Amino acid sequence: MEEKILEKICHVYNLGELLCKPTRLTGGFMHKMYSLFTTRGKYAVKLLNPFIMQRKDAMDNYRTAEMFESALEQTKIPILPALLFHEKKMQCMDGQYFYLYQWYDGKALNSEEITPYHCEKIGGILAEIHGLKLLRTNGAEAELGSECCEEKYERKELHIDWDDYIEQLTVKNRSLSELLQTNRVLLYESQDKGNEAIKKLPTTVAICHNDMDSKNVLWSGQECRIIDLECLSYGSPVMELYELALCWSGYEVCNIDFSLFQSFIRAYAKAGGTLPTDWETVYYCNNGRLEWLEYNVKRALGMECSEEEIEMGVEQVKETMAHVIYYHEAKKDILECLDNLISPEP
Repeated sequence: MEEKILEKICHVYNLGELLCKPTRLTGGFMHKMYSLFTTRGKYAVKLLNPFIMQRKDAMDNYRTAEMFESALEQTKIPILPALLFHEKKMQCMDGQYFYLYQWYDGKALNSEEITPYHCEKIGGILAEIHGLKLLRTNGAEAELGSECCEEKYERKELHIDWDDYIEQLTVKNRSLSELLQTNRVLLYESQDKGNEAIKKLPTTVAICHNDMDSKNVLWSGQECRIIDLECLSYGSPVMELYELALCWSGYEVCNIDFSLFQSFIRAYAKAGGTLPTDWETVYYCNNGRLEWLEYNVKRALGMECSEEEIEMGVEQVKETMAHVIYYHEAKKDILECLDNLISPEP
């Protein structure tokens, strides 16, 4: 099915004849990426998850992201934007929504390959993105300007019924049910403390990538391109800084290298980014992993997903739960590191 639509995409969009079978690219947890090597060049195509596209706010979110992406193309920020066809970025064929990209011959780094240079580079780029002043809008278009955004960051409280999911999993996947049951108190405690903390979080907004971890940056030597731009939106610069500093320093493998963590944040500040004054509030507000955990619990239960996504959901529940536990256990070290960042020991 997918091979046929990829062949049709090459034909309809005049990309040339395929020189080899399209190859599935690794890294995506929600959508599917393929390489297309043709007689006219090299491309990448992202087939958007049909279950995501069925959400009532999906198209509006993508339009917003495309608007910001077009504005970023006016800058020197190293992004890999979607190609335009018929003056549109998002394409649709036979009910399948997708984006096409020019191929970039780079690779995402694993945790062992990340150095202070990479953290400093991305920290600086992040500050540059957050420092952009948008918007003057005209329909679906955006341009850079001198105006500050008048929007305020508002994050909804989380009210996830973990007990209900635990009960449902007893039928579908007992081992996952037991995993959540064992950590039930931690899940509710993290949720409650996060809901209290967001009331104290600064309301300043900025343009945010919202998923700029290491898998979404391709490197070719010391140069890079930022990919997966469809989550671009206004968001909290404080939270994005903190979340990315964690991800680029080893949080994803439950082993934070605090020298990398500090390198990222210092580079952000050096490039003009503003640091928060209350890191403990930021620590508790960082509850995106709970939302990701819920999303994957639903996939493990076979809700709003294809059959092939169920196993991915199961694996992501296990991995995300490990992150929840590690994050809780690392609290003291994280906050001490941030205190030393602001007031270094003599």
